[in-house]
Amino acid sequence: MTGKNIGIVMGSDSDLATMKEAINVLREFGVGFDVNVISAHRSPERAHSYATDAEKKYDVIIAGAGGAAHLAGVIASLTPIPVIGVPMLTPELGGLDSLLSMVQMPSGVPVPTMGTGKSGAVNAALLAIQILSVSDPMLRQKLAVYKKKMADEVAKKDTAVRTEFGL
Repeated sequence: MTGKNIGIVMGSDSDLATMKEAINVLREFGVGFDVNVISAHRSPERAHSYATDAEKKYDVIIAGAGGAAHLAGVIASLTPIPVIGVPMLTPELGGLDSLLSMVQMPSGVPVPTMGTGKSGAVNAALLAIQILSVSDPMLRQKLAVYKKKMADEVAKKDTAVRTEFGL
């Protein structure tokens, strides 16, 4: 595994079940990471410190948060490195609140935002890897193999479905 290229931060330990999906992808690709729980609202000093020190530690940050989902935006406002948002599913509004909070960032504070929940966490990890792959040909090759594997799996499923119906 390489150095800690990716910072994974979440607003609550209840987000870990979702963010583990990103961790699994990063492990599969051998990309270094670390994980922190930091609340933009309940621990704003820690959020500020994390964000202002991020450039020394990471190439990309993946930030998962629910509800008001300010964590990704707060961090993105304080660091020049990419911050990818993962909106958490919420019991109250099913994650729509988290999603809308993240995609409503003001001009000048970009936060590429994934879909809600576990698929969003997977895609955040893949986007972070794609960002790193711009300067890492080995990661780019691993991405190509990953995508080919997905395509092969779809082809197998197509064959199985067509066979089931005698086509």
